[in-house]
Amino acid sequence: MLPEKLRRIDDTKIEVPDDYKEGMRVKGIIYVDDVLEKDLESQSIGQVANVATLPGIVSASMAMPDIHTGYGFAIGGVAAFDIDNGIVSPGGVGYDINCGVRLLRSNLKKEDVVPKLKDLVSILYNEIPSGVGSKGKIRLMPDAERELLLKGARWAVERGYGDASDLERIESGGCIDGADPDLISKKAYERGRAQQGTLGSGNHFLEVQHVDEIYDEKAADALGLFIGQITVMIHTGSRGFGHQVCTDFLEVMERAVSKYNITLHDKELACAPYNSPEAREYLAAMRAAANYAWANRQCIMHWTREAFLNFFRTTPRDLGMSLIYDVAHNIAKIEDHTVNGKKRRLVVHRKGATRAFPPGHPELPDIYKHTGQPVLIPGDMGRASFVLIGTEKAMSETFGSTCHGAGRVMSRHQAIKRAKGRAIWREMEDMGIIVRSAGRATLAEEMSEAYKDISNVVDVVHRAGISRKVARLRPLGVVKG
Repeated sequence: MLPEKLRRIDDTKIEVPDDYKEGMRVKGIIYVDDVLEKDLESQSIGQVANVATLPGIVSASMAMPDIHTGYGFAIGGVAAFDIDNGIVSPGGVGYDINCGVRLLRSNLKKEDVVPKLKDLVSILYNEIPSGVGSKGKIRLMPDAERELLLKGARWAVERGYGDASDLERIESGGCIDGADPDLISKKAYERGRAQQGTLGSGNHFLEVQHVDEIYDEKAADALGLFIGQITVMIHTGSRGFGHQVCTDFLEVMERAVSKYNITLHDKELACAPYNSPEAREYLAAMRAAANYAWANRQCIMHWTREAFLNFFRTTPRDLGMSLIYDVAHNIAKIEDHTVNGKKRRLVVHRKGATRAFPPGHPELPDIYKHTGQPVLIPGDMGRASFVLIGTEKAMSETFGSTCHGAGRVMSRHQAIKRAKGRAIWREMEDMGIIVRSAGRATLAEEMSEAYKDISNVVDVVHRAGISRKVARLRPLGVVKG
């Protein structure tokens, strides 16, 4: 039963009317079907409504089917603001700036890997630093760290961590222009210095998978995917560096709210007008953190490829391990969109939401111009992940956005309580999935029951037409922080 005032638009979405909460400037739209409707939290619905009260918001405050309560914006939230009279809010990006996913293909098949899986996962666990406060193989001197913040993944490639051809398969080429290292605090620099090339903790992971179902043969072929193939998915972000950038600028934005007389329904939505110095500086610092994250995933991918090459004693040509794509799902970007028949320049906040641009979009690399943007949606470590592609309907309905993952249904504390007395790693092994983690608590927090079923989440966005299913990937081995 939907809460009072909410109404179902169709079988994939509900409307939060603009009188749901005083001060709403637009309606809210939540992409959710009858199956996932039962997991809707009243607090996250309220967050969708709160975002709808912010100045300059365009069309609607939206949330994807993996919606759950977050800081300020619900996780799964999408909101676009006019650059002339709208705002920028760090709560619409989140603490882990440019948390995102990249997917690697290979020529290996499931039968090549399963007999050696335990040893492979151990090698990857040892080669890729993970866990709370983990330190990487790279120690950044101040000048190098500043250069990294300007160049992103290109910085890593220039130092031998990957190939130049990787860059065209990364959102924004692995680097957003407009980063300003001078705006980064000393504390952020200190936190980022030793964490480049690390997975971190929580829901971040490196996962060895196999393709077990293909829904769109033509698109799968364009992406280089086939049944039984081994793939590797990497999910991490900007680590402590991005967290500190967000922390620093939330203080700035809290002062800006008073300075510009902005009325907020939730102080966590602290923001500033797009054309203000506070917003411009946050965006420049956010871009630096986004570039840090793209370099981070690039380094991790390079060491992953090296680990596979050494473990299987093969050549790069025979291994065929190459990047399919890398997408951000915590970011604010300046984009052109058509609204009510008119082209408008907007600042689009995606907080736990993935870009899903259609075939022909000018920001797509030539290799995907005819296919559409690859959309990478990780699930929990016991079920599956999905590859989709972007659509025209996403451009017209959601500012080119779709879901980003499964979405939690339990807090971390609740999950640890539920897992008491259980050996999650053994349960996973009984399912044929080998897991290595820096701590038992992480496995408890990340067990499958703590998340919505990713198949249900992806089914909603597929039926809604805002992204289209291409392939399903099943986990074989997982490295957790």
